[in-house]
Amino acid sequence: VQLQVSGGGLVQAGGSLRLSCAASARTYRTYTMGWFRQAPGKEREFVGAFSWSLSTTYYADSAKGRFIISGDNAKNTVYLQMSNLKPEDTSVYYCAVGLRGGSRSGNYDYWGQGTQVTVSS
Repeated sequence: VQLQVSGGGLVQAGGSLRLSCAASARTYRTYTMGWFRQAPGKEREFVGAFSWSLSTTYYADSAKGRFIISGDNAKNTVYLQMSNLKPEDTSVYYCAVGLRGGSRSGNYDYWGQGTQVTVSS
């Protein structure tokens, strides 16, 4: 499974961005697709995840109320819609797929290349 992440960029605080994660194979639908982020000097942090098989999403506290994850079956793509962005959201964002899902990065088997999101104050 290959994952292609896109949609990062520079945005002012309070703005919005949508990240996309396109998967190369339909088998990923038995997996959970997770979003993580990592800021310089910090550990990789769970943002949220989408379970294709259960059609459910769950989020880290930092993302609740501001970020929405959704999936497009026809495009094999999962989106991370981020709103009301804050400077502390500045990170490299990654998508990943794994059978176990959850908030632990070790539960994910395949990773995209990451995309930079920078939020200016």
